[in-house]
Amino acid sequence: MARPTLNELAAFSAVAEHRGFRKAADAIGVSRSALSHALLGLEQNLGVRLLNRTTRSVSLTEAGARLLAGIGPVLHDLDTALDALAEARGAPAGTLRINANKSAARRLLRAVVPRFLSSYPDVELDLVSDGRLVDIVATGFDAGVRLAEDVPEDMVAVRFGGDVRFVAVASPAYLLGRTAPATPDDLRRHRCIRHRLPSGKRYRWEFSRRGEEIIVDVPGALTLDDNELMVEAAADGLGVAYVPEPFARTRLQSGELVAVLADWCPPIPGLALYYPGNRHMPSALRAFIDLLKEAKGS
Repeated sequence: MARPTLNELAAFSAVAEHRGFRKAADAIGVSRSALSHALLGLEQNLGVRLLNRTTRSVSLTEAGARLLAGIGPVLHDLDTALDALAEARGAPAGTLRINANKSAARRLLRAVVPRFLSSYPDVELDLVSDGRLVDIVATGFDAGVRLAEDVPEDMVAVRFGGDVRFVAVASPAYLLGRTAPATPDDLRRHRCIRHRLPSGKRYRWEFSRRGEEIIVDVPGALTLDDNELMVEAAADGLGVAYVPEPFARTRLQSGELVAVLADWCPPIPGLALYYPGNRHMPSALRAFIDLLKEAKGS
């Protein structure tokens, strides 16, 4: 049996992490065919099948899961050693992978990314825009960005960007001839534009006032999965939408939309970058966080 090379083991780890060849190939910078050929060679040399392949997905066999469990810590320790070497050189290097939702990614691109890339040319930043709340450790990310209230309790969080406020909005045309809702429960008598979360579930609208919290599973014939689309639909008179205030601000200022239930929509903690505190922090992540703290009011 030929001894596997480090490149072959890293390729296998990438395919297992991404559950597919296309994303894994992009992540490690090789062609999909070259990656597939490397994995086939690895399986032949080891004499065991590591992956179950279908036209739609890739999953680990029992043997593949055992191999991944064994080499995962080794590959991580190697990355840590190489990162420590980069620190000794005095400049971060390598790849920094961050998972964020789309609006958070936009904010990072405006406030931090240009300066970071200019200051650390040896770092490749892989910023993945994903609406789902993923396990950043299991999926191979160095850090994630979400609303502070959604950060897992076992993570270290660095808040930035200030508080955020969700607002209920509707067009004057929609409200014409209707009684505007005075309490969250009044929404049950309105057409609401419902929000489909990345998980597939519909979001139940959350309100609070002076310590009282109300969660409403609002009615509505229209469900969307994008804040900008919900704002457009509300401006077109299709119902009441509940969105982060920045998405609706321009139309509120122009009068295309008006806010309802304003006293039930207090600010909540905004965005936070988070990372596992029980692992070695890559020097690139430390540098990114330092710049983020400088720009945290952005």
